[in-house]
Amino acid sequence: MKDYILSLDQGTSISKAILFNKKGEIVAQVQKEYEQYYPKPGWIEQDAKEIWYSQASVAEEVLAKAGLTGKDIAGLGITNQRETTIIWDRETGEPINNAIVWQDRRTSHICDDLKEKGFSKKIKEKTGLILDAFFSATKVKWLLDNIEGAREKAEQGKLVFGTVDTWLIWKLTKGEVHVTDVSNASRTMLYNIHDLCWDEELLALMDIPKSILPKVCSSSEIYGHTKRSMFSEEIPISGICGDQQAALFGQACFEKGMVKNTYNTGCFMLMNTGAEPVESKNDLITTIAWGIGDKVTYALEGSVFIGGAVVQWLRDSLNLIHSIEEIESLALTEKDNGGVYIVPSFTGLGAPYWDQYARGTFWGLNMGTSAGHIARASLECIAHRSSDVLKTMEADSGIKVEQLRGGGLMANDTLLQYQADFLNLPIVRPEIKEITAVGAAYLAGLGVGFWNSVEEIQDHWKLDKEYDVKMDKKIVKHHKKYWEKAVSRSQNWIDADD
Repeated sequence: MKDYILSLDQGTSISKAILFNKKGEIVAQVQKEYEQYYPKPGWIEQDAKEIWYSQASVAEEVLAKAGLTGKDIAGLGITNQRETTIIWDRETGEPINNAIVWQDRRTSHICDDLKEKGFSKKIKEKTGLILDAFFSATKVKWLLDNIEGAREKAEQGKLVFGTVDTWLIWKLTKGEVHVTDVSNASRTMLYNIHDLCWDEELLALMDIPKSILPKVCSSSEIYGHTKRSMFSEEIPISGICGDQQAALFGQACFEKGMVKNTYNTGCFMLMNTGAEPVESKNDLITTIAWGIGDKVTYALEGSVFIGGAVVQWLRDSLNLIHSIEEIESLALTEKDNGGVYIVPSFTGLGAPYWDQYARGTFWGLNMGTSAGHIARASLECIAHRSSDVLKTMEADSGIKVEQLRGGGLMANDTLLQYQADFLNLPIVRPEIKEITAVGAAYLAGLGVGFWNSVEEIQDHWKLDKEYDVKMDKKIVKHHKKYWEKAVSRSQNWIDADD
């Protein structure tokens, strides 16, 4: 019997492999961090081959850890950091450059030029996206324009493009399968989310040859099989979903109006809006949540570029903590934030501000400021940014949210309590914290009949803890006053020509 689903969760800083059983429970998991590169201010890159090696190694390790082989695996699901852009040689499989990460801002000037020419409205109408360097299209254009010989090879059909899901499937199948799913395609700023196809007009606008693009499939079907050389058995690859959409699925937000927030490197809040896309009037993103069979589900999304990454920065650059987990205990050494407010716009501000030229700032520092104050302010700023998004989401959808489902690496008690207080809303956390990976597993399982229906999966979601509102409303009002002041003073920090 093939009793397990293997989920590959390729995140912005960590590659994970997790095995799930029929009940949606974690059987074993392995993870590995990999290197980030910062060649210039605002530039963030990853080595595509290192992404592959880290993901392949944890996939093999998790099977060994569980005492299983490829013969025990019914299907393989992939969830991935979205928008990160890789172009590689069709024949050799060699990347032409490091991957350009979703947070990278090098193409802001391309976006500015397109805005000045009046293309913002057309792009949003077709793709549901804000014209921003966040998305893949301008990254693809930059690579073709700046890597020697790339444009000529692309026009000759010798190069292929993919987000990380496409790259992993290419490697798993040894170049036989070049696909993505609708959720990832909808993040490229090249995909028409209404007509469900690559948009010829946008391709022409970005000067991108259609031949480099992957085939777009649903989020739950068999795309191909892994080669025996990896797992000693061909495993069907049967689920693909961008990480935030996978988390929406993993949180069992199957009904219109249900909302989840994921607290990882970035924070991404999604609301299921059902079978019809909802156009945002307040600079949120309209995106495809997933596609199953011939049915597409849409979502509203608010993207916070820097969430848990501010805590990683405290660890890696300031050495205030030695591990991500230490942030909570350090924050609890102080009773409040000491008047400190952090705006974590290290790579610009996402929804609902969309300021490419904002930068990270600390406000209210004084001679009494301690590491504990900074730790508290770091957790608070993550909750503040997510609060900004939810209020905007309610305004766009016309839906009053009654509950927020929260999860992810940074979803600790202190952060989620702040979130409940700042939103005046109960926050619920599921038992399974690897919610992104479980979403990919569910989609893969549906693709091979491991699970028969969404209703069967819904029963697997179980509550771990609920956070109710505790903070005095006067204190909340004080926090919001200074948060809004800090954000306004952090915007438009650098000049476009710097």
